[in-house]
Amino acid sequence: MNTAAENETLSAYPPLAQVRQTLRVKWYRSPISHDRLRELSTRTDSQGWIQAGGHVAIFLITGTLSVTFWVLEAWWLFAFTLWCHGFCATFFKGTAAHELGHGTVFNTKWLNRVFLYVVCLISWWDPFDYSTSHTYHHRYTTYPRADRENLLPIQPSLHPWLLLQLFTLNLFVKPGRNFSKGGFFWTIYLTLRTALNLPHAHVDIPSQEWIKVLREDQPLAFRQSILFSRTLLLLHGFIALLAIATGWWVLPLVLTIPSYIANCGSYFVGITQHCGLQENVSDFRKNTRSIRINPVLEFFYWHMNWHIEHHMYAGVPCYNLKKLATEISEDMPVPRTLLGAWREMRKTWRIQQGDPHYQFDTPLPDTAQLTVMHTEAPIAQSIGDLAPKGWRVSN
Repeated sequence: MNTAAENETLSAYPPLAQVRQTLRVKWYRSPISHDRLRELSTRTDSQGWIQAGGHVAIFLITGTLSVTFWVLEAWWLFAFTLWCHGFCATFFKGTAAHELGHGTVFNTKWLNRVFLYVVCLISWWDPFDYSTSHTYHHRYTTYPRADRENLLPIQPSLHPWLLLQLFTLNLFVKPGRNFSKGGFFWTIYLTLRTALNLPHAHVDIPSQEWIKVLREDQPLAFRQSILFSRTLLLLHGFIALLAIATGWWVLPLVLTIPSYIANCGSYFVGITQHCGLQENVSDFRKNTRSIRINPVLEFFYWHMNWHIEHHMYAGVPCYNLKKLATEISEDMPVPRTLLGAWREMRKTWRIQQGDPHYQFDTPLPDTAQLTVMHTEAPIAQSIGDLAPKGWRVSN
């Protein structure tokens, strides 16, 4: 729950249209040759099929196995495969949808859009609100005047009630600093409000205040969100009616709520991106964190563990980020392990309880450049096809 001071701070920010005109961030980007950057920025359909097609294929396999064991009444195997199905699906929202939203996965643009809408329909993820929010996030990373997608400080919570839901079924987690929509019930509630174009509620919650501001700034994207929310409700309403009519109650489990089952993986890796780091700095090495994880988790996470690299050069497809990390490694902080990142975040959070202004200052290697440099080259500043149409018109 937010304090009165927090609510006052949220309402004190100037309109985003004004911020776009006044805030010009000259980002530091690690040196890399133009030719090598262009090579790493090349999108290929074959690699897109491996990443996006592979992820969806695993989703279909685990879903088929879940239905099969449900039919056979092999309940332990059903529970196990359904958990695996959910673990796979939870990386659709905010992970698969993120990279597909950038439009950098496939070279063929319509394939990016088809896969984007598929994963968003399964995971109840609004790609239109997100395209607006994430454009601001990349242009103004952790400058809270224009980026409240990750409003710091973020609590790296390990509360038992939260963990219970993250390892089983996430029904009741409320949207806040850590979650844009929250659990399944909150998602339905907020989707219904959007579909009916009702006045925005719960603006005392940071993530919901941010959505309200974004929709005022980009009304075209908001109209698309309304249509998408109606489509979501119609689709999943049909699945529910089909389940009632046929007695196949397994259908909503594998098609409607899988991205709210076993959310633990996406939570533990996703929260490491910016938690505990610095605001209002023009160096991604100070406001973003890269981590090393095993290849299986890296695949499901769409290689976003290389998160500093992603922010520096957002036009580079996710499957080339590890190569980019190797290319600029001498100028970068040592990637944390997942456990190391969590220890760092938890320690930072404990310090912030006594000193709210404390932020972790990521140490840089001796080989790193300390002089702030930036490049105006379009390929370096590219964020792919992320920006909504209204943004392009207004800028």
